[in-house]
Amino acid sequence: MSSGTVQERRETVELPDTFTICSDEELLTRFTKGQTEAFGALVRRYERELYGYLRRYLGDATLADDVFQNTFLQVYVKSGQYEAGRPVRPWLYTIATNQAIDALRRNGRHQAVSLDMKHAEPMDGEVNSLTDMLQSRAPDPLDAAHGSEQRERIRASVDQLPDFLRQVLILAYYQGLKYREIADILGIPVGTVKSRLHAALVKLQEMWTKTPSLYEV
Repeated sequence: MSSGTVQERRETVELPDTFTICSDEELLTRFTKGQTEAFGALVRRYERELYGYLRRYLGDATLADDVFQNTFLQVYVKSGQYEAGRPVRPWLYTIATNQAIDALRRNGRHQAVSLDMKHAEPMDGEVNSLTDMLQSRAPDPLDAAHGSEQRERIRASVDQLPDFLRQVLILAYYQGLKYREIADILGIPVGTVKSRLHAALVKLQEMWTKTPSLYEV
């Protein structure tokens, strides 16, 4: 076999993208050590997920985009404070949530939840679909043909929840985060996360059953 053939074969082998196979923690650590490309890889990895969270949390696509940019600006600025090995995902959500709260305050607006997008699948089966949960608990579930009205009723009900309950609800049911991750993001005990989820469901169920359907009027 000629050396030319060996060289040609070597050139056709596609090497894996180093950043693609890196964990979140490895990417951030690499960035803190001067590998700027690692930061771009982290942004791309979370672009869809984190923007989706902010879109649901804020109910405004333009504001969500601004907050997403501010979130990673903060990550860039605070990267030197990152402790090697610390889970990155909840840290990103903490920054994003704080940025979203600040944005709402600056705009003098109330958080408006968007429930149009499909909810995230839970990471460990801790929670089910919010819509399914409410329907299964309701004494007289609406027919599937009334799906659009169901979403409107749920949205109206979620918008009436106190902010501290709404935050936990979105992180659990629409982002599929684990209780421990939510606790880290909000800086509260896991037990408080569970109690807030329970309280939110109780309040939603009360509103869900008391508010008549258009088809029931």
